[in-house]
Amino acid sequence: MLPSENRLRRRQDFATAVKRGRRAGRPLLVVHLAREDGPGDHTDRTSDTYPHVAEGTPSARAGFVVSKAVGPAVTRNLVKRRLRHLVRDRLSRLPAGSLIVVRALPPAASASYQELERDLDAALKRLLKVEHAASAPTGAGR
Repeated sequence: MLPSENRLRRRQDFATAVKRGRRAGRPLLVVHLAREDGPGDHTDRTSDTYPHVAEGTPSARAGFVVSKAVGPAVTRNLVKRRLRHLVRDRLSRLPAGSLIVVRALPPAASASYQELERDLDAALKRLLKVEHAASAPTGAGR
């Protein structure tokens, strides 16, 4: 189970991650990663608007998209449970305030846990590498 403060629930948060975030596609899934920037993103969270988020502590939050193209409900739920478990173990690696959306593709229905893990790790590695490269200072003085 993913802790409630680490879950994406609002449509707006999913849209933000997909539209503003970077994307890494793999054969079994597509991962979107966005950073929440700006003064109002975390400081305006009150217990009324965001009941599961502690004030002032932006944590990485994850959401999952598993469409009917993946298969019947039993298969979709199995894929979602596997992805939730995999992402839960990797949330600590994500920058604070990150939004991550994992979209399962139809081949994920027949994939093993290890195959999903491999694709998720490869996608996150690519996204985090890009993120670190973008935030690293350039060596202009060398």
